[in-house]
Amino acid sequence: MPTTNTKKKKQGRDTAVQGTNDSSVVSKVSAAAQGYFHDVFLQHFVCKVSRRAPLINRGYYVRWRAVDHCVTRFLQITENCPRRQILSLGAGFDSLYFRLHADEELHRAVVFEVDFPDVARRKTALITSNITLRGMLDPHLPSPTGPVYVSSGQYRLLGLDIREESQVEEALGAAGLDWAAPTLILSEVVLTYMETQWSDVVICWAAKLLPQSLFVMYEQIRPHDPFGRVMQDHFLKLNSTLHALRQYPDAAAQTHRFLDKGWEQCVCLDMNDFYLGLVPEEERSRVEVLEPFDEYEEWHQKCSHYFVLTASRGSFTAQALLTRPAVSPVPSMSPSWSPAALSVKTLPVCMEGLGMASTLLSPGQVLLTGGSSRGGRGAVTRLLLRGRGGWSSVSVEPSVDLGVRLYHTATPRPGGGVVVYGGRSSPLNPITSLFRVTLDPCGAPGPGDPEDRDAVRLCAEQMVCTGDPPPPRWRHTATNVSHKGKDFLFVFGGKNESQAALGDAHFLCLDQQHWTEIPVEGAAPEARHSHSACPYQGGVVAFGGLDRWGVLLGDTVVLRPTDRGFSWERIEVQPPPVPRYSHSAHVIGEKLVVVGGVWLHSDGVPGVVVIDLSTRSSVELRLDTTSVPWPLMLHSFCSEPTDLEEPELVLMGGGGNCFSFGTHVNPRPVTVDLRPALG
Repeated sequence: MPTTNTKKKKQGRDTAVQGTNDSSVVSKVSAAAQGYFHDVFLQHFVCKVSRRAPLINRGYYVRWRAVDHCVTRFLQITENCPRRQILSLGAGFDSLYFRLHADEELHRAVVFEVDFPDVARRKTALITSNITLRGMLDPHLPSPTGPVYVSSGQYRLLGLDIREESQVEEALGAAGLDWAAPTLILSEVVLTYMETQWSDVVICWAAKLLPQSLFVMYEQIRPHDPFGRVMQDHFLKLNSTLHALRQYPDAAAQTHRFLDKGWEQCVCLDMNDFYLGLVPEEERSRVEVLEPFDEYEEWHQKCSHYFVLTASRGSFTAQALLTRPAVSPVPSMSPSWSPAALSVKTLPVCMEGLGMASTLLSPGQVLLTGGSSRGGRGAVTRLLLRGRGGWSSVSVEPSVDLGVRLYHTATPRPGGGVVVYGGRSSPLNPITSLFRVTLDPCGAPGPGDPEDRDAVRLCAEQMVCTGDPPPPRWRHTATNVSHKGKDFLFVFGGKNESQAALGDAHFLCLDQQHWTEIPVEGAAPEARHSHSACPYQGGVVAFGGLDRWGVLLGDTVVLRPTDRGFSWERIEVQPPPVPRYSHSAHVIGEKLVVVGGVWLHSDGVPGVVVIDLSTRSSVELRLDTTSVPWPLMLHSFCSEPTDLEEPELVLMGGGGNCFSFGTHVNPRPVTVDLRPALG
C-alpha cells in the first residue's frame, strides 16, 4: 500500500508539472503576438490566443531571448560539423524545431525532444492534425515504436521520464542520437520540478554520455527574499514545488553544482545581467516601446529571480558558453552592512496601497492620497492617526474629487496645506492638475483619540497656475525650497508616456501660483525617475533612481541655494551606496536616511542606508522583519516620521504584481526603529 500511495503522489505531481507547460505556451504566444519575438508556429499549440499583461510578455520575451541567444551561438560554432544535435528536456509544446527549420538553421542537425508520454502524445496529435506543422516533417514518416512518437529526418519526439537514465540512454540511442556529436542540451524550468537527487542525476548522465556538449538551463533562484517567498508559494499552490531552490538558491550554487557533476566550465547570469549586458541597446529600445509599461520594480525583481546558465564538456563546445559583459551594467557592489539590524513591527491597522503619496500634516497625522489596491485604482484617501490609544486609520472625504492618481507627489506647503501634483491614471494617461489640500478645521481630529471619528472632511481646491508648466509626469519628486524669501515647489525628474526619464527642473512660486525660471548652475544630474528628494539647507538632496536606459543610479546630489539661484553639487560618498530606486528618504539632522527600494544586487534586499552628509560616509543596515507575518515588500510604498521626538518611521503600502505569481500587497503599515541607525 505505501508503494501505491507514493506512486499516486508522484503521478499527481507529474501531472501538475505538465500543467505548467500549458500555461507557459499561452504566455509565449501572447508575447509573440505583441511583437516581442517572431514565432508563427507557437499559435498552433494553443486553442486560442490570450493576451497577457505587459509584465508577463516581457518576462517570456527575456526567457525566449536567452534561450535563442544560446541556441544561435551553438549553431554558429558547430556550423561546419558533419553532425550536430539539440536535445530538449521537458520540451513541452515548444516550437523550436519548426522555427529553426523554417529559418533553414538545421543543416546537418537533428532536434530531439523528450517529455512525459502524456505530453508527447498530446503534442503528436497537435502536429499530425495541423497541416502547417505536419508539412514540415518528412512526407513518409516511419511508424512510431516504443517511446518514439514522431520520427522525422531532423526531428524526433520521445515520451519518457528523463529521471530514468537507463531508459533515456536506450531510447535516445535507438532514436538515432549520436553520443559523440556536438550536442546542445536545453532545460527550461524543468529540472527544478524534480526532487533534487533526480535533477542531479540528469545533470550527471548528460555530462557522462555527451562528452562534447553544452548544457543550457533557465530556472529560478533567490527563494528567501519577499519576492522569492511569493514565487515559492505560487508553485506550492500548483503542486509544483521548486525543489532545486533549497540546495541551489543562487547563481554561485548552481555554478558549483554543474562543476561538481562533471561539467568542465560554467557561466551563470541572472536575467538582469543578461538583459542589460547581452541584449543590444537597440533591441532593448525596440522591446520597451511595444506596450505601455510602468512595472519596473516587478520587472527587475522577476529578472533577479531567474537565471540562464551554460555549462560545457569538451573544448569545442566551450566556445558557445555565455560571455560576461565587458562592463557590467549591474554594479557588483557589496553593501557595507552594519552588524546592527533595525527592528520592524506591524501596526494593528488595515491599510494597503501601491503608488500612494504621503504627507506628514503634524506629528502623528499622516495623509495618504491616491494609489491602487487589490480593489482597483483610486484607493480611498485616508488619514493615519496616532492617538493615546495607538494608531488608527480614518477615511477622508475630499470636497473635490482628486481623480485616480498613482506615483504622484503630495508636498506639505510651508503656509499650511498640501500640494498634490502629477501622477498618472495609466501609463498612457498622465495627470496635469494640481490641488491644494487642507483639512477642514471643523472636522480635523484633535490631539486626543481619533477612534470615535468615522470620517474627516478634506478641503481640496484646484490650483490655477500661470507661467510655463512642466510637461506631465509621474515618478518624479516635488520638494519645498526657498529663494529670496519666497517658497517654491521644486519639481525634478520623473517620466511620462513619451519619455523614459526626465531630467528637467521646474519651480512653482506657491504664493503667486506661477511657474517661473530660476537660474540653476553646475552639472545637472542624469535624467531619472523613481528617485528621492528631500529638503536640505534651503535646497534639496536627491538620491538614486532609474535612468532612461533602465540602469540604476546610486549618486547623491545636492541643489544648493546661491545668490543668483541654485547650483547642483555631486557628493562623493564612501563607501558608495548600492544603487537603487523606488525607495523613500528623509533628512534627519545631517543624515540622509534612505529606506527600502529595489536594487539588482543579489545579497538580500535593500534595508536602510544612512548617508552622513557632513562626513560623506554611508552604512547599510538590514531590517529585522522576523515579527512581520507576511513578505514585506518595500517598493511603491510611502514613509513618514511617526513623531518629531522619536527616531522612528512608519512605512505604508507597498508591494506589487509579482510576475505571473499573483499580486502581493503589504496589508498593514509597519514601523522601523531608527535609533541604531542614528546613534
